Amino acid sequence: MQALYFMNTSKRKFSVIGCGRVGICLATFLFKNNYEPAGFFSKSRTSAQAARAAAGCGAVFDTVAGCARAGDIVFITTPDGIIESVCEDLVQQNALGPETMVFHLSGAHSSQILARAHQAGAGVGSIHPLQSFAPYEPGQTSPFEGINISVEGDPDAVSQGKDIAATLGARAFAIPTESKTLYHASAVVASNYLVTLVKFALTLLMETGLREDVAFDILSPLIQGTLSNIGARGCTRALTGPVARGDHETVSRHLADIDEKIPEFSALYRLLGTHTLDIAGAGDGLPEAAEQMLSLLFKQT
Repeated sequence: MQALYFMNTSKRKFSVIGCGRVGICLATFLFKNNYEPAGFFSKSRTSAQAARAAAGCGAVFDTVAGCARAGDIVFITTPDGIIESVCEDLVQQNALGPETMVFHLSGAHSSQILARAHQAGAGVGSIHPLQSFAPYEPGQTSPFEGINISVEGDPDAVSQGKDIAATLGARAFAIPTESKTLYHASAVVASNYLVTLVKFALTLLMETGLREDVAFDILSPLIQGTLSNIGARGCTRALTGPVARGDHETVSRHLADIDEKIPEFSALYRLLGTHTLDIAGAGDGLPEAAEQMLSLLFKQT
């Protein structure tokens, strides 16, 4: 085990368990102001050594318990599936005390999977950066700067999590622990399903004979403009198009062509249309032909 490098004893020392992309970036860019890396542990010792080298401070530990004991704050940045078992291991080895704060960085799970640490007297919480992390490269800019980070857990953990976010140059927002799953579903829809929706639009345009890259260049200004309108006016007022206008003849032609040429997308178009009609109904221009539009969208192919 490497020797610890002590700097400013007033700094809060933290340990990172799981030295992948997020763990390395967290250790590297949190090392300022009131935070100092103290310990690193990973399934691969090479990964832990890489995290320590990137942070420039701390020690590589051979055991998860030794790593946790080195820090006032313990970040579990392992894959989601083993967060709970790592926490259990730390409790069984008495590696957590009443002064310890334990966080995981999963978006899908709440702090409830750290219940054993809470029962052992430690503070528990989760912090989730709404960001995609590339492999760390020396000299890179911080991937945390200017992003949003959700925080939930014990009151003290929420407070600490907000401070961590601020130190990273991010914006923190607190959510109730029981809402973590819906929060994560929202992020999935906004990111993953947006890709699916764009792919749907590209596929329709590619049916005209255009390559995908050309189709994207054509649709990109429309996509960006729609997002800008949503930000400026809200979803209801930003909505345009045949469903919002009650133009069932245009929608009927869309469906006829999709059913004939790309039938695998028919159900998706119909489903999106019904939800779009709901949005249109919340605005000033509820189509008088809403019932006819619904009948068209729900019609079996």
